[in-house]
Amino acid sequence: MSIPLVRLGVIGVGTLSLRGVLPHMTQADIVDRVRVTALCDPVIERAKDAAAKFGIPAAYPTLDAMLADDDIDAVTIVSPIGLHFDHCRKALEAGKHVHVNKTMTTTVAEADHLIALAAAKNLRLVASPGEILRPQVTAARKLLRQGAIGTLSWAECGAAFGNYHETEPERTAGSTAIDPTWYFRLPGGGPMYDVTSYALHQLTAILGPAKRVTAMSGIRVPARYWQGREVKTEADDNTLLLLDFGNAVFAMVFGTAGGRTNPQFAATTFHGTAGVLDGILLNGTSIEFDKREETLGGPVSDWEAQMRTLPHVTGPHRAIPESHIFEDMMQFVRWIREGVPTLATAEHARHVIEIIETGFASAKEGRAIDLATTFDLPVD
Repeated sequence: MSIPLVRLGVIGVGTLSLRGVLPHMTQADIVDRVRVTALCDPVIERAKDAAAKFGIPAAYPTLDAMLADDDIDAVTIVSPIGLHFDHCRKALEAGKHVHVNKTMTTTVAEADHLIALAAAKNLRLVASPGEILRPQVTAARKLLRQGAIGTLSWAECGAAFGNYHETEPERTAGSTAIDPTWYFRLPGGGPMYDVTSYALHQLTAILGPAKRVTAMSGIRVPARYWQGREVKTEADDNTLLLLDFGNAVFAMVFGTAGGRTNPQFAATTFHGTAGVLDGILLNGTSIEFDKREETLGGPVSDWEAQMRTLPHVTGPHRAIPESHIFEDMMQFVRWIREGVPTLATAEHARHVIEIIETGFASAKEGRAIDLATTFDLPVD
């Protein structure tokens, strides 16, 4: 049943919420469709400060307290990745629709549980990142099918950690500084779940589900440092995957401690017998896609500019970071209000999770492993 206004709770008031989610979701142009009515964070002072800054009525120190609030229809989960499954499960059990930031879970078994639970309760479950929503990705998929680079041979994509989580400005704010150390710990830490998930969503949104994976993986940087404190690295931070898409089409995917092969963040490079599709560049020239004019005036590596092609990224949202997540959330709101499903499905997220989880297993076992999950690509 549709509702005229979605009352939204935000679980986790960390860097992503403060930098992107709250600035987007409290803009005047969307209050007719969705309103943030509550925040939840164990650092209650930070939650209260954010509630005051953004004009949000309630702030809770525990998830159970927030979920007991009858003035919440849906939640967005912006907590550390290792907590996503538990937070999603509790929210669904409480009867709330759920949007969750990447990755939805860390295991396929957890993803299966959430998908089944949402279906049983007739609740909406949407998982970021919605790479499949971008017109650039749709255009790339069509070009490959049309043979724009001849016969596709192989692809490469990925992302690297660097040290950005230790140096983000939100993480140095005195007594309420936001601890980034979970990024380096289990479960859910490491570049594969954090940033390579974008690349995997884009790759599979273009080629469809992978069939098999083999990998090498380990820890390259054994310790990180935050506010003068040493943090031991628990999660693998240097991983290379080889994916088999069938019919001798392969892809190399990296989630590493440093380095990148493409200045376009998480972009996929496709190599064919008659050319190269490098992100949005076909043999060095920009491809055509809906709203391409919105991206002009800067380098193709300008991530936020590339997000201006998304249908909800208009007006003030063009200047606010993390606009791709805003789009995912507005697709979520539309599904709740109007019954229009989003293309950013939980099944797609589950497949990416399986690639990552199975990749780590392959590295430990020293063998290629078949993948079991799948999802549907849109009909172009």
